[in-house]
Formats: sequence, C-alpha cells, structure tokens
Amino acid sequence: MDLIFEQIRVGGDRNFGYLLADRPSKTGVFIDPSYAPEMLVQRAREQELKITHVINTHGHADHTNGNETAVQLTGALVAAHPDCSCAPALKLRDEAELPIGSLRLKFYHVPGHCDDHIVIHEQTYDLLITGDLLFVGKIGGTRNDHDARIEFNSLRRLLSLVPGQATVWPGHDYGSRPSSTIFLEQHSNPFLQCADLPAFLRLKDDWPIFKKMHGLR
Repeated sequence: MDLIFEQIRVGGDRNFGYLLADRPSKTGVFIDPSYAPEMLVQRAREQELKITHVINTHGHADHTNGNETAVQLTGALVAAHPDCSCAPALKLRDEAELPIGSLRLKFYHVPGHCDDHIVIHEQTYDLLITGDLLFVGKIGGTRNDHDARIEFNSLRRLLSLVPGQATVWPGHDYGSRPSSTIFLEQHSNPFLQCADLPAFLRLKDDWPIFKKMHGLR
C-alpha cells in the first residue's frame, strides 16, 4: 500500500495527532502534533520519511503547541487557515489542495468551533481528519448561539462534500471508539440527526442532560 497513516495519542485532553505520508515518494505531513511532536518525528524517521508540512486544523493551543518542536526537528513548513494564530507559512484557504506524493489533500474551511477551523480530506483513500468540528458521536463546542449556527452550517456543508464511506479521524478521543465513518455518524451522532437548526440548538443547550441520560462521557 502506498499510504502511511497513523493516529497517535499525543497526550493533553485525549488529543490525537496524525502522520500521513506517501510511501513511494517518502514524503509526509504531521497533523496537529500537539503535546508529543517527538513521537511523530520518531515514527517518520523510522520509516525514512521527509516531513514537508505541519498542518493545524485550527489555532487552539492544544493543537498548535507542538509546532515549534516539529519544525525544528524536520524543517517542515506550518500550514493552516490564513487566520490561524500559528502564523502559517502556507495559507490553506477553503478548497485549497496540497499534493503529498501521489496523495491529494483537500481542505475545507468549517468555522463554528473557532473561526479558522479547517478539515482535511485525503481524496484517494477517503480519510477525513476533522479536528474539533466532528468527533465520534459528538461535535465541537461553541461559545454562543451565533457560533453554533455557523457550526451547524459547516457540518451540513461538509456532509454534502464528502462521501459516506469517508473515515472520520477526530482531534480528540472523546467517543466510544477512536474513529468512525461519515455514514456511521449520520446514523448515530445525535447532532447530525437533528432535523433543523432549532433542534440542533436545543440539543446544544441540553447536551449535559443528554449525555447523562445516555451514559456518554
């Protein structure tokens, strides 16, 4: 298989970091190396990979705090949305694409959890790295109803852009399993099952009660 893809537990609040690479060209990227960039660097070195970019799904510190070390150890460029606080060398606007060997990464701007949030879709293998927009069985937090409305629209747009078989790889291990698929989330994630925006906002408000009733962590 030409694909190298590793989900790595990097500490913090059950954070995940990712190594995504093309085996024939031996090039790859880190995604949100976070609290343990050295772990990702070690895995890349063991496989003799050249890391070209450190990609951040968004600018929250628990996703960007490993950038400096990762860059020092690899010489990679930081890539993120233009508004990201990490000051990216490569600015990833909505629907931008980045080739990594034979792999093709496409980026979608999906604000709501924060203004600069992006998700990453590797189109050949249908890998969807969702950061803090979409978790397994949950979604990212929002500060107020205005942001929740934006998040609702971002989720609806994302579902219209990626196929059901796409695998979902979140930024935190908050669900019953570490990954999912779009199809599974559409049929099990209560937020994706909301019929409309008012139902979505009600669930946001009632989420602590909902979690307790259903034994969710």
